[in-house]
Amino acid sequence: MSQPIFRRSLLAATIASVMAVPAYAQQEEQTNENEFKGLERIQVTARRKSESIQDVPVSVSSFSADDLEEIGVEDITELQQRVPNTTMQVSRGTNSTLTAYIRGVGQQDPLWGFEPGVGVYIDDVYVARPQGAVLEVFDIERIEVLRGPQGTLYGKNTIGGAMKYVTKELTGYNELNLQGTVGTFGQRDIKISGQTALSDNFFVGGAIASLQRDGYGEFVNTGDENYNKDVMTGRLSAKWLVTDDLSVKLSYDKTKDESNPKGGYRLTSSQLTGEEPYDDVYDSNIAMPVENLVETEGWSAVIDWNVNENLTLKSITAGREGYTDTNIDFDSTGAGALLVPAIYQDEQFTQEIQALYTNNDNFDFVGGLYFYDGEACGDFGTVLPQLGLTLDTGGCVDTESQALYGQGTYRFNDALTLTLGGRYTKDDKAADVYRYTYLGIHFLNQPGDWGAPLIVNSDFSTEADWSRFSPHASLSYRLNDDMMLYGSYSNGFKSGGVDMRADVSLNPDAQNPYDPEIVDTFEFGMKSDLLDGRMRLNAAVFYSDYQDMQVTVQRAVTAGVASQVLNAAEATVSGFEIETVLAVTDSLNVNAAIGHVNAEFDSVIFFDPVAQENTDVSDVWSFANTPEWSANVGFSQSFDSSIGQLVWNGNLAYRSETQIFEVPSMLDMGGYSLANTSLNWLSDDGKWNVGLHVKNIGDKIYRLAGYNFAAPRDADGNRTGPGLGGEDTIVGYYGDPRTISLSVGYKF
Repeated sequence: MSQPIFRRSLLAATIASVMAVPAYAQQEEQTNENEFKGLERIQVTARRKSESIQDVPVSVSSFSADDLEEIGVEDITELQQRVPNTTMQVSRGTNSTLTAYIRGVGQQDPLWGFEPGVGVYIDDVYVARPQGAVLEVFDIERIEVLRGPQGTLYGKNTIGGAMKYVTKELTGYNELNLQGTVGTFGQRDIKISGQTALSDNFFVGGAIASLQRDGYGEFVNTGDENYNKDVMTGRLSAKWLVTDDLSVKLSYDKTKDESNPKGGYRLTSSQLTGEEPYDDVYDSNIAMPVENLVETEGWSAVIDWNVNENLTLKSITAGREGYTDTNIDFDSTGAGALLVPAIYQDEQFTQEIQALYTNNDNFDFVGGLYFYDGEACGDFGTVLPQLGLTLDTGGCVDTESQALYGQGTYRFNDALTLTLGGRYTKDDKAADVYRYTYLGIHFLNQPGDWGAPLIVNSDFSTEADWSRFSPHASLSYRLNDDMMLYGSYSNGFKSGGVDMRADVSLNPDAQNPYDPEIVDTFEFGMKSDLLDGRMRLNAAVFYSDYQDMQVTVQRAVTAGVASQVLNAAEATVSGFEIETVLAVTDSLNVNAAIGHVNAEFDSVIFFDPVAQENTDVSDVWSFANTPEWSANVGFSQSFDSSIGQLVWNGNLAYRSETQIFEVPSMLDMGGYSLANTSLNWLSDDGKWNVGLHVKNIGDKIYRLAGYNFAAPRDADGNRTGPGLGGEDTIVGYYGDPRTISLSVGYKF
């Protein structure tokens, strides 16, 4: 009952505030016509060029470094609370693997053979894998979240949208920033950043952060910490102004995460030990070493050449690589029913040549060539101690991709603007896959000869290639200086691939590659500045046709039931987003955002091994990680005093019921709200700042992800036999409890 009440209350409050503003503003204008200063102008690069967010016919949210520091954001997953129709959270059993969904499109499984649906970019460099993509927020310029397919300018795997992480620009000024943070659960963070000029035309900068925290819980049977944090991250950069028109920027970053692997919370009693679920959702058991390592590093070289006042050429050369060595105890009993040690390795090289042409009269164009060469490898064991078996699954996927893209904007007059663009992409993939079944209990790092496999489930190589043209068109009309209406069509695709878990001993067809997913989206929106610049109100409605969705389907074979990834689903996704901010006074801003997604499967062809026939299960399936409603309301109030400026802010974020997987399960989470508040002090000279941040004030327990390998049950829900490995494995992973932190910073 609480969900519709919240929605009606939020909608009523939003409408009431909007309706009341004109009368209130008129009264204030009669008192003091010049009291309001208006809202700050926001610049974004959503279309690969710098422009006001109000001029961009794209649904985009932007957060500056000051915004993020004021509310105490530590990593990008916290933006989930503030961006409508968006999911950004830490994946199950990990600390730094990203699960990202926008408007129902994302990546459920972070296996190296599958591609993301939301693109992550660090300074316009694509990050291909979700491992290590939970980026820490430090030394940045801003973060932009683009919603809807971005296939023309950003390429494949952005059919849900894109997140742009923009680091701080080098200016040549001498800067040194120190910040220390202490908080609950033993939080102790140190961040140091700075830059300087070595000459009139050569600047250098760097940042380093140590982020430490004790666990929210523990592995009860070993005493080790669970949900702890142990991260070191750093960045170096240099900028050379070769001439007035030519510059070169070099960047390097590295992150090392040695936090313990996360243990899940059992939702049911153990079939092996009889233990009941713990009282604390952050407590668990583990039958594996608490060793975990995630390392990522990247470099880039960006050359900007202003050929003349109209034409700029840019070269972006970059490389990234990552390594993960982790242990995941799926059943979380300590008895060891389903243990998964895993190693992931990936590397990528990208080269982009970009041209930006601007005719100040009526025409802009951005286009270029893009090359990607990447290899993603992995090896994970499925260790079943109760059965005395180990399945070793692994292989590599090599991907080469080339793209040619261009997008032009023509202004017919001051009011009407047309944008047309397209991108042609060609993907080539080659995969090697193996899957062996061994007698005995083996781990990936266990020395010695495992002996000959009991079963060679898979050992094959395959190749595939795809090509796709992704068009884009938008038409915008400016009613006046303060309001723009737009309509757009965008197409995008998620790359095809190979099932790295394929078991050809059960299903020979499992080695066949699956094709790309395709999304066509129509969007109509409004960008407006109202009340003489004191109110910003942006809104969009969208409709998406989702085709050839990649799903894992079952096939009955002689030896049992085998799975295979097929393009077996079609869906439609529609909804709307509204974002607004109002400067009530010079010192008080209120903001609100609401998103609604109606995502429905039209067809999901699934083989029923009992009925021995294909059946449509679209009436059973629902979209994962896609709440129907998401909302956020907040405020920011500043106070001037003799000792500096105080800024108090707070927000209340709501997400409606969320299904963890496509099929309903015990893991599904009901709707919940999270409240946060911060109090910041800034000295008059701008050098000192202190921030007190309280997150999840109500200490709400909310589940984000889980593993569902449930034991068979009868119609009444009673277990009728053992689950995989002899255990009923239904475990959940949870968001952060209430935390309090105090940060002190000094700028030299």
